[in-house]
Amino acid sequence: MGQTFCIHCLGSSAMRTGEGFFSAWSELELEVYFCNPCVSVLAHIQANLEDDLVKEALKTGVDLRQYSKQVESELQRIEQASIKDYNQCNCSCPGSIYYFTCMRMEGMLSGFQSDLWSISSEIQTLQQQSVSMSVRLKNRQAVRSHLSQLVDELVVPGAMISTILDSPVTEQEFLEQLHELNNKINFAKELSFRETLACSDIQDIVDRLKLKAVSKIREFILQKIYSFRKPMTNYQIPQNTLLKYRFFYQFLLANERTVAKEIRDEYVDTMSKIYYSYFKSYSSRLLKVQYEEVADKDDLMGVEDTAKKDILHKSGFFSKPSLKSRNTIFTLGQRGTILSPAELEGPILVPHTAQRGDCRYPYETLFRSQHFGLLDNGCREFLFLCDFFMVTGNSALDLFNCIMGKTLAMFLKSMSTYVSDCYDSIAIFLCIHIILRFRAITAKRNIPVLDKYWDAVLELLWPRFELILEMNIHSIRSTDPQRLGVLDTRPHYITRRYAEFSSAIVSINQTFPNEKTHTLLGQLQVEVENFVLKMAAEFPSRRDQLIFLINNYDMLLGVLMGHADDDLCCVPVFWQEFIEEILSAPFGGMIAFVKEAEALMEKGQLDRLKNDEARITQLVRGFSSSWKQSVEAMSQEVMRSFTNFKNGTSIIQGALTQLIQYYHGFHKVLSQPTFRALTVRSELINLHHLMVEVKKHKPNF
Repeated sequence: MGQTFCIHCLGSSAMRTGEGFFSAWSELELEVYFCNPCVSVLAHIQANLEDDLVKEALKTGVDLRQYSKQVESELQRIEQASIKDYNQCNCSCPGSIYYFTCMRMEGMLSGFQSDLWSISSEIQTLQQQSVSMSVRLKNRQAVRSHLSQLVDELVVPGAMISTILDSPVTEQEFLEQLHELNNKINFAKELSFRETLACSDIQDIVDRLKLKAVSKIREFILQKIYSFRKPMTNYQIPQNTLLKYRFFYQFLLANERTVAKEIRDEYVDTMSKIYYSYFKSYSSRLLKVQYEEVADKDDLMGVEDTAKKDILHKSGFFSKPSLKSRNTIFTLGQRGTILSPAELEGPILVPHTAQRGDCRYPYETLFRSQHFGLLDNGCREFLFLCDFFMVTGNSALDLFNCIMGKTLAMFLKSMSTYVSDCYDSIAIFLCIHIILRFRAITAKRNIPVLDKYWDAVLELLWPRFELILEMNIHSIRSTDPQRLGVLDTRPHYITRRYAEFSSAIVSINQTFPNEKTHTLLGQLQVEVENFVLKMAAEFPSRRDQLIFLINNYDMLLGVLMGHADDDLCCVPVFWQEFIEEILSAPFGGMIAFVKEAEALMEKGQLDRLKNDEARITQLVRGFSSSWKQSVEAMSQEVMRSFTNFKNGTSIIQGALTQLIQYYHGFHKVLSQPTFRALTVRSELINLHHLMVEVKKHKPNF
């Protein structure tokens, strides 16, 4: 290095710092020698080392500074003792032997003290030099570390150059070297900001490698994007390939934004056309497998059922009758299975396969298939955009809309056209709940890109569903019972339509209840009840009116089951009135007598019937002779009148129970003191015997 140092100084420092000090300085290859002060000091120290006291101190291995302090204290003690002895022996006399001894000792001690002070100062000097040399060593090591890192970052190895220039971009080695190149580009930018001169040495070669890498990456990605355009291509495969090399776009975005924008624009344009073409073709082919017979504006609840008339009005006797039945328009049937998880997220329909099998589907099935395909592709596309193009938040939404916006607009336009002429309220309602469930699926997957589209679809479907429901309400309200043909006590077809429709809507609406739907169903129920009451008023006899009311309300309860409102619980009232009606014909005289007698008993005026012996005799003998025939005829009439045998059985049981109660009341009246003397009392049928006989007439179904 061209520097020389005193070996004695280095040796003294080594005694303090250990062997590491010599190893550190030996690496620096320094030249050493003995300086003049060190030679003089060493000679003096060597002479003193022969002293016995010094030898003893060195043997014990004590610290020289501590030992010097100990010697000083010992000398002070000896000095005090000598002074004391001198004073005692009058050693101050210059001629005495003690005087010369003390002078010689004083000179020796003074010389030894000066030697100790000289060693102490030398030790302090060596300590300062050692600290200074340690600081310089640390500084040199730090500088060496920074310079090594700088040199490593600046050097462009030959392996990187050959790999970037010659290797295909799909090889792992190219990807690794591209990462290294990206780091060197960033480091060079950082050095250029600091105005480091060494940066200019590598800037040219780094720029050339960057241009070559950008060119190869651009060509590779564009080829993958162009491969999407080939017919019958599964574009998900090249998408997965691009995801493996997502760092390519990151490199372009960091170093060549113009090329990155070109690639993104090319991808957006290509995928936008692919999705639009695919879904447009798929939607048009789906409509070819829809049912040919669909609901129209005449398919309302209050419209007269003219299915039979339609057949008779065909042009020929053997003409193919229409397959359309208005009852299926208001019945859910198996259509509700479309909302089950297995059907909702099942495979989409393949139109050409359905056409070969001559299969036809309702609109909600086609709607589900179309929108599940949209959901599946939309979610996958959004995740690809976020991963490959490194976008989040509103940027990701905007990029997705650039790709899928045209397709979504096409969906909304075609749906608006179809819905504006659709009168199948159940299909519309099923489509609404399909969208509600799809929206829940995308929310669970944390995919927000289709939220606005779901809302737009619901804004199309809800008003149409409410309009169709209001049209049905109006059709029932405006129905004239006198124009519906022959009166029939069986359940009316309008009542059945309402029951089936209301049951369908309520069952669908359970998962995502809607208050507006409940309100409209309530209005529809009020109109149906009013219609049933108006129809019942057309019957001339009260018995036929009650039969009509019971049949219709029973059918409503049977279809709606637990979904019916409390207002429909008026059926038991009609039952009781009908039981009184059918009992009044064969047993009306006895019932009237029992009611009259019980009323007089409460007033204590039963004696007013004391003279009605002939009447009582006729009632007793008439009941005994004809009650079995009357009960049998009543049972047959009830079973003929009610379409629901279970309902008819319940009415018969209620009538027989009521008959026994009336006859028990008849017994009770005749057991009063006023009538005890009547001989006809012996002809009364035993109440227990009557109950046994009545059970024989109980129908079993």
